[in-house]
Amino acid sequence: MATEGSESGAPWGLGRISHRTKGSSTYLYDDTAGAGTCSYIIDTGIHTSHPEFEGRATFVKNFAGTALDDDNGHGTHVAGTIGSKTYGVAKKTKLYAIKVLDADGSGSWSDVIAGIQLSVTDSKTRSCPKGIVVNMSLGGDKSQSVNDAVASAVDAGLFYAVAAGNEAADLSTTSPASEPKAFAVGATDNTDAMASFSNYGTTLGVFAPGVDILSTWNDGKTNTISGTSMATPHITGLGAYLLGLSGKLSPSALASKIQSLSTANSVVSITAGTPNRLAFNGISS
Repeated sequence: MATEGSESGAPWGLGRISHRTKGSSTYLYDDTAGAGTCSYIIDTGIHTSHPEFEGRATFVKNFAGTALDDDNGHGTHVAGTIGSKTYGVAKKTKLYAIKVLDADGSGSWSDVIAGIQLSVTDSKTRSCPKGIVVNMSLGGDKSQSVNDAVASAVDAGLFYAVAAGNEAADLSTTSPASEPKAFAVGATDNTDAMASFSNYGTTLGVFAPGVDILSTWNDGKTNTISGTSMATPHITGLGAYLLGLSGKLSPSALASKIQSLSTANSVVSITAGTPNRLAFNGISS
C-alpha cells in the first residue's frame, strides 16, 4: 500500500497543486511519485548531471547543435519542476531530454517537428510501463505542420502538455497550443490570479502555477523564473504522477482526469470564455 509523502518548505507551486486553497508551503503527494513513467522534455536540453535528478535524467538527442547539455537553463528548469527530488511534482519519473532550442532559446520548426517525432520513436525503446508524458514549454506563430506533428504523437499514445504562451493573447494564434489534441496550460501567480502575460482561450486545458517558480538550473544550482513555460511542467509532472497511480491511460483520458480533479472557479482576473480550472493532484479530495 502506498503512503503519502509530505515535503515542507516546498516551492509554492507544489503546495498549490496539492491543496484546494492557496497559501500552503507543504507539498502532499502519494509516494508512488510517477514511478514507472517517462517524461520527455522538448526544450533547450537538460543538465543531466544535476544532483537533483538523481541519475534519472537522460539526454536523447540535440537537434540544435552538438553538445549533450543545456547551454540555456530553461530545459533544466522545466525538467526540475516535472521530476527533480526537491522541486518536482513526480519525483520518481524518468526524464528524457530532446534538445530543439539553442543557447538563446531559439530554434526552427523543422527541428521542433523532428523532436516531436523522436519522442514517439524513442519512447518505444524505453521502459515506461505506466505511460509517457511530453512537455513542450515553447511556442511560436501558428504552424499547421507543428500542430499535425503533435496530433500524431498524441494519437500514438503520448500525452502532450504545452505552454499556452506569454503574449497575453488568445492561444488560437500560436503553436503548438492551438492544437486541439495538445493540453494547453496557462499560468497563475500565488494569489490565484491569471498571470498578466498568460495566453488564454476557450480551449485552454487548465491553469497551473507559473510566476516566480523555483527549480533546477544548468549550473547545478537553482533559479526562479516565470512563464507559461513554468506552468506547463507542473501539468506534465501531474500527468506522470497520475499515470503512476492509475497505470496507463490514453492521452484524452489523462486530460479528462486532470480537468476533473482541478479546482473550479478559483482563478481570478481571468479572461472571459477561458475555462476556470486550477490544477490539483487529488491527494486530499
